[in-house]
Amino acid sequence: MNEQFPNKIVSEFQVSFRYEVYFTKHLFDSANSCLRDFLYSEGNLRSDKKVLIVIDSEVLHHHPSLISEIKTYFQNRIPSLQLMEPILKIVGGEECKNETIHWETIVSAIHTYGIDRHSYVIGIGGGAILDLVGYAAAVSHRGIRLIRIPTTVLSQNDSGVGVKNSINYFGKKNFLGTFAPPVAVFNDSHFLTSLNDRDWRSGVAEAIKVALIKDKTFFEWLEANSDACTKRDLNVMQSLIYQCANLHMSHISKGDPFEFGSSRPLDFGHWFAHKLEYLSNFSIRHGEAVACGIALDSIYSHLIGLINKEDVIRIIQLLQSFGFSFDDPKLFQIGYENLAIALGEFREHLGGKLTLLMLNGIGSSQEIYEVNEKHLETAFLRLLEIK
Repeated sequence: MNEQFPNKIVSEFQVSFRYEVYFTKHLFDSANSCLRDFLYSEGNLRSDKKVLIVIDSEVLHHHPSLISEIKTYFQNRIPSLQLMEPILKIVGGEECKNETIHWETIVSAIHTYGIDRHSYVIGIGGGAILDLVGYAAAVSHRGIRLIRIPTTVLSQNDSGVGVKNSINYFGKKNFLGTFAPPVAVFNDSHFLTSLNDRDWRSGVAEAIKVALIKDKTFFEWLEANSDACTKRDLNVMQSLIYQCANLHMSHISKGDPFEFGSSRPLDFGHWFAHKLEYLSNFSIRHGEAVACGIALDSIYSHLIGLINKEDVIRIIQLLQSFGFSFDDPKLFQIGYENLAIALGEFREHLGGKLTLLMLNGIGSSQEIYEVNEKHLETAFLRLLEIK
């Protein structure tokens, strides 16, 4: 090397991301200009730009006229964009993240239809479909504009408003994935009306989680409104979703959105939940598994002296008031040895350093970096004893 040149070149730059979450109803009604206004605000509506839409087949089962509504909306409200047909229909739930054929179907469509980086991929469905579609969009052409339209409580208040996309691989949840923010998210409350009671309830676990680690006032609001919510009061659920999504997005914008460090506050209760989902072959929903994880980590937080017994009782009572239970036979079949495996997998996912969030009060939390095996086993046994 010529001595007149330094032995390295340093590049340092920042990339700014901005996206908005819209709250609306009947997004594809001809009188609703929400999606149209956003697309026009992008200044990207040339006739050579295209839109590829992927829909959760379960959503279509409950909303059979959705495809025709979408076609009419684009024809009448956004004629300058090319809507690719046929619209893709893919089975939802964790199956779509477990089988790579679904990812290949979307990537193949992006290739076949010539979807470029200035076109759009729109995902409509629950969190699993949005994870899948987001991953396909992120890795195609190094990133295609992604619009998410979440259709479940869980995706509208948590996963659908975040920056992560993924599929499952090697028997591990979210092993392949990207950090790639959407350009916009549209929360259409009408989709919530077709959810069964189990899916309506499941997403509430993430609201309880974020309230526990960030906002005592929100936790108290959940206590006061649990009865109305379980009776399917849509206005109450919309408020729950808004508050949860707001806390989630605030954390992303002010924290470590791409998780360069080992701290993952929004994953409180998740290290156990992810393993429980897999061991149950996903018969236990994500939200149901998170509820178990919240209860387990709350009990453990008490055993290591961070919160009092009254707080633990209060947390478990709130979970139960929303209809969560801890008596699934598959939970009893897990065995303590799987907790160690789950911790190991979570440590690997974090980058080698174990960092778990525990509670030091309702609305407050702190990180721990090692786990007391005896206390963890006791916490697990107490979880199994909850009636």
